Amino acid sequence: MAERENVLRGDPRLEKLRWSRRLSLTSRILFVNVLPLVLLGGGVLYLDSYRKQLLDERFKLALVEAQITAEALAGATPQRQDALLIQIGKEQRLRIRVYGPEGNLESDSFQLAPPSFDLPEPAEVDQTDFALRMDRWFDRVVGAPALPDYREPEADEAAAWPELVRAREESLTQIVLRDAPDGTHVINAAAPVGLEGDTLMITRNPVDITQSVREARTTVALVVLLFLLVSTLLSFFLAQTIVRPLRELVQAAVRVRQGRDRQVEVPRLPDRRDEIGMLARAISDMTGALRHRIDAVESFAADVAHEIKNPLASLRSATESLGKVEDPELRAQLLDIATHDVRRIDRLVTEISDASRIDAEMSRTEFERVDMAELLRHTVVSREERGENEGRAVSISTEGEAHTVEGVGMRLERIIQNLLDNAVSFSPEGGAIDARLVRREGRVILTVCDEGPGIPEEKREKVFHRFHSDRPEGEDFGNHSGLGLAIGRTIAEALEGSLHVEGRSDGGSGACFVLDLPAAR
Repeated sequence: MAERENVLRGDPRLEKLRWSRRLSLTSRILFVNVLPLVLLGGGVLYLDSYRKQLLDERFKLALVEAQITAEALAGATPQRQDALLIQIGKEQRLRIRVYGPEGNLESDSFQLAPPSFDLPEPAEVDQTDFALRMDRWFDRVVGAPALPDYREPEADEAAAWPELVRAREESLTQIVLRDAPDGTHVINAAAPVGLEGDTLMITRNPVDITQSVREARTTVALVVLLFLLVSTLLSFFLAQTIVRPLRELVQAAVRVRQGRDRQVEVPRLPDRRDEIGMLARAISDMTGALRHRIDAVESFAADVAHEIKNPLASLRSATESLGKVEDPELRAQLLDIATHDVRRIDRLVTEISDASRIDAEMSRTEFERVDMAELLRHTVVSREERGENEGRAVSISTEGEAHTVEGVGMRLERIIQNLLDNAVSFSPEGGAIDARLVRREGRVILTVCDEGPGIPEEKREKVFHRFHSDRPEGEDFGNHSGLGLAIGRTIAEALEGSLHVEGRSDGGSGACFVLDLPAAR
């Protein structure tokens, strides 16, 4: 088995099969359909990372702004504080509120000057807006945590803002991110002011971050839609490359099944190096093999009918004549003819039965180790005891050791019997038959040579055809069915071996039948 695997590894057809898998339809279809998803996933992850990076930068900026503003306001007069609130709020687009020690609102830059940004009320925002829906969809995809909504309290005091409460308690700057009703972000930074218990809170609405992210998301969405369109078109193209040849194969298979056209050509698609091409060629080869098998069965049936018809006709003539013949000698001759024909029919039926089931039987049988040297000796001795060699001297010679093969002992004996029967038939009386067994390069080779007239080279292949029987002159008609060598070759090929005929290597007259089998490992 290992040797067979090594042979198969070097089979160019299998190498081509492995190469064609690199261009498989599965990989193409997967690539076409997965690519947009990969792009979408990569774009989503990139955008989420991009947004976090921008927000981190604004957090740091808000922290610095809150601390600088708190230091600027510390110790300043109320008039100076109001001026600073207006100036910083206008330049930095911030809303700055200052709360007193009791938490009441003391100053608000939006009350001192026109607001630098405007946040809409929830009722003013269209919740079905495409940008809002896209923001929510992206947030769900990346699993972003839900942010608290930004709402202005009815009573604007420090207690209404958790970040202010913590800043007053911990005397540290606190930052909180919230969502505005229009989907933009709002950053609140609270910090203590001086030592008198005042606190401030700056509010920033970084609309540019949201706009940048939305623009990038729109770009990614357009790219993904474009690739989805291309993917859809390519999928249709691939579907056509799959469906069209499959339809052709189905139509050809239906015509073959219906038997309407004996010469239906199944398309082989030689230019296709993918699974469809492999399927087309496999179906074409299978159809050819089936046709060959059907032709062989039809030919075999015709040959069987022809071979049985002759002895049946002879038997019928003999039995019909028995009732009309009174002469005892003539009746005895007719009975001999009838008996001979019955035996001939029985031999034919046995051989035909063997020939018809040998393929299936060999495919199901479990092989065993068989010593060909021992089997050859046993077969020759048994034939000698039964007188089947008919006075021909059978010599046995072996070269090397371990003439063991994997096979079925009974079937291998059948091959040897058939080869010896053939040699006995064609060898002259008193002639010699040489059976030589050698092991060479992992093969066990049995050669059976006779001293008969030999076989012309142009007829050597015909002797293995079923019912081919070119018998020597003087041999009793009907003693051979013409199936022995055909059965022998079938068995040999089932064992991954071969059976063929050659001329004698010593230049003498006669033929040599060569059985070549793989040695057991």
